[in-house]
Amino acid sequence: MKITKFDNIDLQGLNEDAELIPLLTPEDEEQMNKESLPETLPVLPLRNTVLFPGVVIPITAGRDKSINLIKDANNGTKTIGVVSQKDESVENPGPEDINMVGTVARILRVLQMPDGNTTVIIQGKKRFKIDAVLTEKPYLTAKVSEAVEERPDEKSSEFEAIIDSIKELAFKIIKDNPNIPSEATFAIKNIQSNSFLINFVSSNLNLAVKEKQQLLEIPNLQERALTTLKYMNMELQKLELRNDIQSKVRSDMDQQQREYFLHQQMKTIQEELGGLSYEEEVDEMSEKAKKKKWSKKVQEHFEKELGKMQRMNPQVAEYSIQRNYLDLLLDLPWNEYSKDKFDLKRAQKILDRDHYGLEDVKRRIIEYLAVLKLRNDMKSPILCLYGPPGVGKTSLGKSVAEALGREYVRMSLGGLRDEAEIRGHRKTYIGAMPGRIIQSLKKAGTSNPVFILDEIDKLASSHQGDPSSAMLEVLDPEQNSDFHDNFLEMGYDLSKVMFIATANNLSTIQPALRDRMEIIHVTGYTIEEKVEIAKRHLLPKQLEEHGLSKKDLKIGKRQLEKIVEGYTRESGVRSLEKQIAKVVRYAAKSIAMEEEYNVTVNNENIEKILGPARLERDKYESNDVAGVVTGLAWTSVGGDILFIESILSKGKGTMNITGNLGKVMKESATIAMEYIKSNADEYGIDSDVFDKYNVHIHVPEGATPKDGPSAGITMLTSLVSLFTQRKVKKSLAMTGEITLRGKVLPVGGIKEKILAAKRARIKEIILCADNRKDIEEIKAEYLKGLTFHYVTDMSEVIDIAITKQKVKNAKTL
Repeated sequence: MKITKFDNIDLQGLNEDAELIPLLTPEDEEQMNKESLPETLPVLPLRNTVLFPGVVIPITAGRDKSINLIKDANNGTKTIGVVSQKDESVENPGPEDINMVGTVARILRVLQMPDGNTTVIIQGKKRFKIDAVLTEKPYLTAKVSEAVEERPDEKSSEFEAIIDSIKELAFKIIKDNPNIPSEATFAIKNIQSNSFLINFVSSNLNLAVKEKQQLLEIPNLQERALTTLKYMNMELQKLELRNDIQSKVRSDMDQQQREYFLHQQMKTIQEELGGLSYEEEVDEMSEKAKKKKWSKKVQEHFEKELGKMQRMNPQVAEYSIQRNYLDLLLDLPWNEYSKDKFDLKRAQKILDRDHYGLEDVKRRIIEYLAVLKLRNDMKSPILCLYGPPGVGKTSLGKSVAEALGREYVRMSLGGLRDEAEIRGHRKTYIGAMPGRIIQSLKKAGTSNPVFILDEIDKLASSHQGDPSSAMLEVLDPEQNSDFHDNFLEMGYDLSKVMFIATANNLSTIQPALRDRMEIIHVTGYTIEEKVEIAKRHLLPKQLEEHGLSKKDLKIGKRQLEKIVEGYTRESGVRSLEKQIAKVVRYAAKSIAMEEEYNVTVNNENIEKILGPARLERDKYESNDVAGVVTGLAWTSVGGDILFIESILSKGKGTMNITGNLGKVMKESATIAMEYIKSNADEYGIDSDVFDKYNVHIHVPEGATPKDGPSAGITMLTSLVSLFTQRKVKKSLAMTGEITLRGKVLPVGGIKEKILAAKRARIKEIILCADNRKDIEEIKAEYLKGLTFHYVTDMSEVIDIAITKQKVKNAKTL
């Protein structure tokens, strides 16, 4: 038997003229108690409820036995016995499955429901007990007798107090329980019979069937009232406790529910628009995480951060930062390495194909590959390619990456002033991002790329921090295995990355940073090398970029040499490429306009296209004038020759120095002058000359700043030639620092200076003996036609440089 709540009954099945079912009055109760009880009754077992005398309940009959019983009773006396089952799960209860005390009931209405079930409304009359079960088929019938009820004295004050307490508690329960309609208060007020009140309340209490059955079986009405009151007190306490808890959390719950519904609506809108919902994003991230090769520590950190995002409101600003952070964790190539190619011959071919010359750099790369091949776990070195602009330092990185079979990443550091560019921002800030190191690795897709740090000497400092200090951790092989990025908040292994830094000037690099790198000096190219580079690389590249083929334009080696000598002055080949581009554009214009032009370029064509040669100034000048000596200088674009001029004029022995010279170079002139004064007799100079004549030293190209000690011996030779009025040796150049004792000290930039000397058609060069090692490092083919004089003392310089022959129109001092 399935019981439904009374407020769920479909009363539309009743006839329009059907009578209402009124509450039981004392007169009704008295009349009911007077009615005699039949000896036998058909017994209807109820699964999950207990019927009390006077109470009206609806029942939905589903079992065949129950339906037959109701039909027969409805057609007959309409009186049945109702008992509760001990176990509601029993489908076909027998005598042992039912309770022995029940309630006699009268059938008030029988309704046929639309779903085919039969609903019957019954009203309890009086209690009975089963003496014996007579039949089980077609339904249970039993011999019954009345269960006599012991009633208290009507004037008992104790009983009246219990009844009043029951009413009072009933009102409180109805008020506090939102599930009970407030109209129930009127029903309680209108009940006049005390016994019916007890039964009505007991029937509607939120109790188990077993507890209700115990109430029904209590024979003493006052004792039953007390027990009912006890259960009502428990019910009220539970309600008050629940209401207290609800009142505390109601506002929070309301806000959460509001947000939940809004999120659900947004999710639906996103799905309609074809976007991913938040849950799908999280699921997608979890799937990606399963494929990552990260360590257990990183995995635990990711899962923790993912859980944090799930608990976060998607509308807050931190949500997007958290999502970006998780995307970064997923995109970074944790423990993903490209396989190195150890074919050294192939690597050598690639390096030779892409770059002409640069033998030291190529040798160092091949050495690194060889060691890596033997050990297979070597920490990558940090190389610094140092040299003038345009010699191929940056492009060399691409060739190294191809030779190693690694990804290529380039990061320009020129003018970088913010430390956060290296280490990233903390993700507590709006718009926080990881540093460029981590971003570049994410872009590369592997943890062992070839990483070019371009222009590392041009890092700048500001109030936002010192990026060069931040680079210390990146470029230390002992520290970068756990590089800390502020945004990533975890250590990342950079030890397998091959860093190649490039610089034009080592002096501006922080000493601690310079110490972490292996310096490889990339020197400038000779004229022969530039011609080869132009022929092999620059001309084919420019032809392709301008849409021409090799048959459209041909430039011979002599013409390329003319371009190099007459139109460029640099260590690298950047300006040379621009000049070749001009020639190629001229051919492209002629083809486009269908004009005639020489496919094979000659010298006249070059002068027509590029104009007259402008850079002939570094040609050696004659030695007909006293005091003019050729020196060798190093510049940021390579080597150059430098003329030192000196002249005498009558005066009081002062010395003027012009030519935009630095402090060190002026000191060199002073040292040279004092050395000559102290050794005047040795060089046959009358000491009175120093008091009667003023000396003026000038270095041409006055607009160009010049500094350094390497012009010391040149100035000394110039002054000796001036005071003795003797010629300087023809086709001679020199470089070296001097001391007051007359010692010659070594200087730098020797290769660049030698190249400048060759360009100027110099035949002999005077150097300090300690610079011999620099000459030995230069290829022999670059030194052809040059004679080197290695000296340690100034007297040796004078002996080699100054001839015995007087200049034309020599002055008599």
